[in-house]
Amino acid sequence: MPQQVCNGAQLMCSMGSAPSALGVLPVNRVLTSNQPAANIMDHKPMVNIKPFGMCRSLANPSVAAATAANKGVLTPMPCIPNTPSPWVPGVPTVLVGNQPAVDNTCKVICMWAGSISVVMPGQFTHQIP
Repeated sequence: MPQQVCNGAQLMCSMGSAPSALGVLPVNRVLTSNQPAANIMDHKPMVNIKPFGMCRSLANPSVAAATAANKGVLTPMPCIPNTPSPWVPGVPTVLVGNQPAVDNTCKVICMWAGSISVVMPGQFTHQIP
């Protein structure tokens, strides 16, 4: 069952070497699990989408240059996300700040050929003993 995504959600890029946490600023004043809820416009590099360790995509100019300098041997370089487009498809029936919400089935595409997906939506439940 899809779950709404919020600040602190764990993300993974198909071209990255490590997970990253989603950063959602509290500008929309909508909370889920006491954290700001994400909408499709929370895709800004280095603000919302943080680095994923080392990038191994040859579409990334720094990886391509390092690989060429290393005689064609793939040489991963630090990940600097490049995500100009919003999350897709979004949840059109749930609005956060007048934009569709993001759930754990949504993805955002990096210009360096990576597909960023939600590993853990950031919500948690407390069990009362």
